[in-house]
Parts: sequence; structure tokens; C-alpha cells
Amino acid sequence: MVAAALILLAGCGGGDAPEPGATPTAPGVGDVTTAPDGAQEITVQTQDDYVFVPDTFTVGPGTVRLTVVNVAEEMTHNLEFTDAGPEDVSEGVSLLAPGEEKTIEFVVTQPGDHLFECTFHVQLGQVGTMTVRG
Repeated sequence: MVAAALILLAGCGGGDAPEPGATPTAPGVGDVTTAPDGAQEITVQTQDDYVFVPDTFTVGPGTVRLTVVNVAEEMTHNLEFTDAGPEDVSEGVSLLAPGEEKTIEFVVTQPGDHLFECTFHVQLGQVGTMTVRG
């Protein structure tokens, strides 16, 4: 009986709980790392609240391997680069259902801001920027 009470109390212990309504990010989301093959790797998360996490990140010229993870419970998203950047990034994720993740790989050479968006939710502000350092 005492052991059960201790277990119950331990389960009620403190710790940082996420904000109500906040979607926790997966480990490594937003961190730009370099793979053994030299590609710059970044993971971007999308969810039910019409945002990319992070919505901005910076890479250097070269190969970029971008993984998009949809942690939404209900919303389907995508990620497409716009034509507004200094060069065309034609790779994108055309459809990402809740719980899915997809990885694309492309090369960037031109410094500047490369804009991306969820074309389904751009009117709701689901946009982001990949900056390529000069």
C-alpha cells in the first residue's frame, strides 16, 4: 500500500509541462547540422496551427537536405518554395498528411532569402524563409 502511494506521488511530481495548446517540437527541429556526406540537414515541423517551426533558418551555399514533419492531428500541409528568391528551388513537399514526414534534397548557390510556404494555408500566414549565407 505504501509503495503504491509512493508511485502515485512520484507520478504527480513537477517538471516542465508544455503550455496549454502548444505543440511540442521534436528533438533536433530547427537545428542545421552537417551530414557525413557534407549535406546541410534541417528539420522543419508543421502542425495544426498554421505555422512552420522554425519559420526561418540559415544555411550556407551547397546541398540542403530538408525534412518536413507534420505533427498535426487533423491538418494536411505542404512546403513549396516561391519564385521570389534569388534562385529557383523546384523541390518541395506537395502533400504531407498528419503524422507523415518527407525529406527533399536540393542545391542552393545564391545568397539571400528563399521564401517557402504551405500553399494550402498561405492566406493564413503559413510562410517561412530559408536564408543562404553569402
